[in-house]
Amino acid sequence: MASQVRMFLGAYGERLAGASVAEQVAWKELRAQLVRYAGILKPMLSRRPPDLGGMSLAETSALGLTALSLKRLGKEDMRDFLRMLLMNVADVLDEQLEDDRLKGLLAFDAVLSSHLGPRSPTSLLGLYYRLTGELAGAPGAQIVPRGGMGQIAAAIASSAAKAGVIMRSNAIVNKIRIENGRATGIVLENAEEIPCGLIVSAIDPSTTFLDLVGPRELDTGFVRKVKNIRNQGNAAKLHLALDRPPEFLGVRAEDHRGRLVIAPSADHVERAFNPAKYGEFSTEPVMEITLPSLSDPSLAPDGACVLSAIIQYAPYRLKQGWDAGKPKFLKIIMDLLERYAPGIGARVRHAELLTPADIEARYRMPGGHWHHGELQADQMLMSRPVSGWSGYDTPVDGLFLCGAGSHPGGGISGAPGLNAARRILAARS
Repeated sequence: MASQVRMFLGAYGERLAGASVAEQVAWKELRAQLVRYAGILKPMLSRRPPDLGGMSLAETSALGLTALSLKRLGKEDMRDFLRMLLMNVADVLDEQLEDDRLKGLLAFDAVLSSHLGPRSPTSLLGLYYRLTGELAGAPGAQIVPRGGMGQIAAAIASSAAKAGVIMRSNAIVNKIRIENGRATGIVLENAEEIPCGLIVSAIDPSTTFLDLVGPRELDTGFVRKVKNIRNQGNAAKLHLALDRPPEFLGVRAEDHRGRLVIAPSADHVERAFNPAKYGEFSTEPVMEITLPSLSDPSLAPDGACVLSAIIQYAPYRLKQGWDAGKPKFLKIIMDLLERYAPGIGARVRHAELLTPADIEARYRMPGGHWHHGELQADQMLMSRPVSGWSGYDTPVDGLFLCGAGSHPGGGISGAPGLNAARRILAARS
């Protein structure tokens, strides 16, 4: 299996190892093209979507700058950008690459967390979305913070506390109080009421409007749009506590610190997606694996290891039900891991598989979708969360959205919150 391993080095494949020289050159050219095209879309993610029904001068100017950036690409690139924008990722990869393993990795990244396969129309958008993210100016770069991803929330909480913010955890909100079309406060699970003149919700739009506000306070057309948000997750999360680190075939020990993707080809990813269309889990799933305790030993006892993996595809509405299906799916996953990391099963001391239904129950997230709604062309930009209400405002005065269900969507970017904060400050001024 060593000859089959392809390795991205640097910020999303600045260097490619394990492939032929010709394929490395082809990938370098394709990567540069994708980064250029993602750069056209990137400014749109860092600002409020324009109101097409009544654009301000600033919004018109922003769209004009986007058009100017597109023109600056040059005639050939501009034509290719428009041609590729709504293409499926498999066709784009087939045009420019030969290596199946490399195409499998890129196809996996393009459809990760979505109810799409590589041959689904618009699936290339997922790869653009990934490349609009950056770390220290490097497009597509990623790191795992020391102490785990939870440390990001802890850092935000610490900064907020220093700024004088009063925070309360384990205080479940049951209702947003509405008076004369305006949000006036919240009611907690213990019946405590907290009056406030401004409410900002980072939870999913479905819960915010249908549960906390309630359909009676909203226009029926708006309620229908919210109910039509596609938010059923397709990815499961696996956690393994291992008594010692696993050994993946063909991967050097030092490279176990990176992310390991099992997706042998774009066609394999497509075949993995096929059962999910009909309410069944993949019998040959694709997955992304990390071993966070190798970079942060505090996450596991000495000599032990923590494995975390995202598994596709695991449909929220499993035909046989997840009570019956989870043990079967876990066995399929473990058998697959055993093929790539022989002996891993004997090292497991505890296993936890979270299906979309589990994610829904544990985190009060309808559908168990970590983006709070599919990131597809009809649920992005001016249509996120719903058409007519994409700018963080809501039909309820004093209530704003700022979470993954808002533009530009999920992922650890902070962009929805930043954009929402700017909108709220502008509205208040």
